Parts: sequence; C-alpha cells; structure tokens
Amino acid sequence: MYKADEKRYTNMNYNYLPDSGLALPPISLGLWQNFGREADYDEIRDIILTAFDRGITHFDLANNYGPEPGDAEINFGKILKNDLKPYRDELIISTKAGYEMWSGPYGGKGGSRKYLFASLDQSLKRMGLEYVDIFYHHCMTPETPLHETALALSDIIRQGKSLYAGLSNYDGKTMHRMNHRCEDYNVPFIINQNRYNIFDRAIEENGLKEQSEKKNKGIIAFSPLAQGRLSDKYMNGIPEGSRLYGKIEYCRNIGLDEEQLSQIANLSKLAHERGETLSQMAIQWLLQNGVTSVLIGVRTKEQLLENLEALEKPPITESEMAQINSICKI
Repeated sequence: MYKADEKRYTNMNYNYLPDSGLALPPISLGLWQNFGREADYDEIRDIILTAFDRGITHFDLANNYGPEPGDAEINFGKILKNDLKPYRDELIISTKAGYEMWSGPYGGKGGSRKYLFASLDQSLKRMGLEYVDIFYHHCMTPETPLHETALALSDIIRQGKSLYAGLSNYDGKTMHRMNHRCEDYNVPFIINQNRYNIFDRAIEENGLKEQSEKKNKGIIAFSPLAQGRLSDKYMNGIPEGSRLYGKIEYCRNIGLDEEQLSQIANLSKLAHERGETLSQMAIQWLLQNGVTSVLIGVRTKEQLLENLEALEKPPITESEMAQINSICKI
C-alpha cells in the first residue's frame, strides 16, 4: 500500500495565486500526453506518486486528454482510488472542457451551459471525484456568449463541483472581457493556462500576460519545453533514429528549422555554462517571467526528476536573460 513520503513538503516552496488563498507548486504535473490508454499503468503510477512525494500537489487534466478522450482521467481516477484517496485534501486537481468530446451538437467545441455541465459531470465520474479544485473553460468559443460561459462557471462552483475557475488558451482582449463577466457573477476566476516558453512568446504579444498582471490573475504555462525542443536532445541537431529524424517538412512546420537548431545549440551552451540542462533553464526562465507554476509533461520518472532539479539552480541573471533573447532574436 502506498504511503506518501513524510518529507514531501520539506524542500518545496509554493506560490500563491494573486488575489487568492490558493498556492500552487512552482512545478505542476500535466497529464496531456503519455498518461492515456497506450501508457504503461505502472509507469504512470510511479511518475504521479513520485511527483507527490517530491511536493508536487497539482495534477492537471482535461476531458479530452487521451489519446482517446477521457483516458487520462480514467487512469488518474484509478490512482486516486488505489493510492491517493487518503491525501485528497492535499491535492489540487484540475480539469477542462471546451474541445470536442462526443458526437452531436452538444459535445463539440464550445462553452455552452449544456456542454460544460455535462462534460464536468463525466469528468468527475471518470475520476471518482465529488469536485475538482479548478475547472477551466479550455478555449475561446466565439459562438457562445461570454456571459453564458461565465454564468455556467458560477453555477458549477455554487453547486460544489469546482472550487475555482480558470481560462485556457484565451488572448488578452477576450480574457479582459471574460473577467468582467466573471465579476458580474462572482466567479472565483483565478488563473490562466496558456502555452508559453522561450520560443513561444504569444501571450506577450496578444496581451494575455499584461492583462493577467493588471487583473491579478495567475498564469500556469504549458509546453514549457516547446514539445521537447528546449532540451539537450536537439543540441547537436535532430538525432538519428528520433521520431523527427528525416521529417524535414514536418520539422519546418513546427519551427524546427536550421535557424532554430542553431538557437537550441546556443541555448544549451549557455545552460551548460550555468551548470544545468537546457530544460532546467527553460523552466527557470518561466518562473522568473511572471509564471505562477510551470506545467510539465513527462514520459519517464527520470525526466520528472530532472525538471524538478531546476528549482535548485541559481537564478538567471539579467545579463543571461538578455543573452537568451539575443539568441532567439527577440
């Protein structure tokens, strides 16, 4: 029977979300990929329990995480039931709804009251929970009025199905408008979840980061390593035998061209001069750029432990920050 490490909170500091009493670990574990039907259950169980033993209290899911929709929630529910149930009050569990889940007009991409309630009920059932801690509207949906989505979030929280609300993949302008609708209905909207990393600065360009600061909302960043590009794996080019080797057109489409490979090599060199890996420096960069928590996704326990070591490294200096921007031509 699993028993959590008694020293799990000794070396972890937690960051309070602005205007909230809720604190998140600086590194959270996302179950977007590698935790569904195709994953080895014993391996993902080991990753999740190791994360909790190291002080990671926040586990992030969504209704469509799979690869088959719902798979990640089902597996996480098993681990909750078999191992983590005694620690439920020590966990922050989040899920989302917004992308397509089931056939017909009510299970597709949207933010309607009908869809959000049905999706969350299904998520709770899959995980064996009475409530989640954070429920996100997963994406902007122009076809649904913002006031309808905000009212649905309000009622979900008042029914005790979630404690807090979040928004994911919103831009600054839409988040600003949605924040006012949430205020109208007294929704405890506390956090934005967006893609953000050294290569992808979209939230700086679309106003989300600025609006989050002005509205006192937290930011949790997913894809911190740019789907693995911000790691030492590509420091010497695309390794032979890797899934991207030889896929020239696909690499160009995701931005992994010769220029970016050169940037990766230079960033890796800087990280090594600092005595760390590129992935560790990429995580530090986010935490020093206004992010409340970094949402990592891992394939192995070793990757998890490597990422956690980022919290032990010295801060990135202003000169090094400038060097990172220069390398990325920003």
